Amino acid sequence: MSMWAIGLMTGTVLDGNVDIAMLCTDGETIHEFGPTLLAPYPKDIRPLLKETLAAAARWNFEGPEPAIFDTAEEALTAAQSDAVVAFLEDEGLPSVDCGVVGFHGQTVLHRAATPERPGDTRQLGDGDEMARRLGIPVVFDFRSRDVAFGGQGAPLAPIYHKALLARIGAGEETAFLNLGGVANITWISADGEMHAFDTGPANAPLNDWMQARARQDMDRDGLIAAAGRVDEARLAKLLDHPYLAEPYPKSLDRNDFTARMADGLSLEDGAALLTAFTAGAIGKALDLLPKRPTRLVVGGGGRRNPVLMREIAKRAGVETVDADALGLRGDAIEAECFAFLAVRVLRGLPISFPSTTGAPEPLTGGRIARPIGQPATA
Repeated sequence: MSMWAIGLMTGTVLDGNVDIAMLCTDGETIHEFGPTLLAPYPKDIRPLLKETLAAAARWNFEGPEPAIFDTAEEALTAAQSDAVVAFLEDEGLPSVDCGVVGFHGQTVLHRAATPERPGDTRQLGDGDEMARRLGIPVVFDFRSRDVAFGGQGAPLAPIYHKALLARIGAGEETAFLNLGGVANITWISADGEMHAFDTGPANAPLNDWMQARARQDMDRDGLIAAAGRVDEARLAKLLDHPYLAEPYPKSLDRNDFTARMADGLSLEDGAALLTAFTAGAIGKALDLLPKRPTRLVVGGGGRRNPVLMREIAKRAGVETVDADALGLRGDAIEAECFAFLAVRVLRGLPISFPSTTGAPEPLTGGRIARPIGQPATA
């Protein structure tokens, strides 16, 4: 049974916005795309989240959680709830037309499992409070159950990428690449098996570099990188990082690869190096797949950087296609994903898999928060 669902996503790139997307789905097939919105946070939220991420990095899952987590969680839950209310009002949609909200929350720290220790993940977001504010069931905390069972907790998007690839009729020659703060790839074999993992960084190191060196949020249109020169010897050493050769499933935190990779370089050369590293890491990721795809359908904000897209094509040896050119919505895919996953959670369908997160078996996940007085069957 299909329903209209809203998905909410704020990535680790910290662009100061919440992505909102509506989707009609049964959690297996995409029946219809609904409206989308890129809703700016109130001005005080972004600096609060940046401070929270810095506190999370210092905490590193050791000892009590930083007190700022509670402050940030309350603020972002309120801000995203208000954004949903405004979105529905602007679209002229009553809340009863929405069956569920998929609330990813803000990832502040993610540590993948290793043979020596279990993984950990922390997303901020109060689903119970959001359900109270909206009067709509909310699914949240999507990653914790997978991590508790020994999975990586990421990526969770592959099951949605699989639905997108099916929608455009893609075969084994095509994979889906998302360029958010971190880059992740999904490839579907002929037998329907998903192969997916985080390839390396995408926008986060470059954005941090631009913020620190030029007080700019990003390298818009890749103009700064285009003016620089890639130190190929330095790049080759960076691409020797053991993560890039590790077999998948595997996942990353935004702090696993940082702008420090470009320390000592000029603004332009540093941007060029970080852009080339993202592209080179994607090339190494494709080499790990059982069959190397020849085309990448690219979603996420990074696809708007033409220099990055050209570098991926050159250094990974593939054709890159903007998801928009195929009738998809590249800016909304991550938000759509959590609408899709929320419906799967309501239906009791798995959201993580051995071939995507390393879970021991296909696992359900997420927590369901219902408005006060709404029965569990609603």
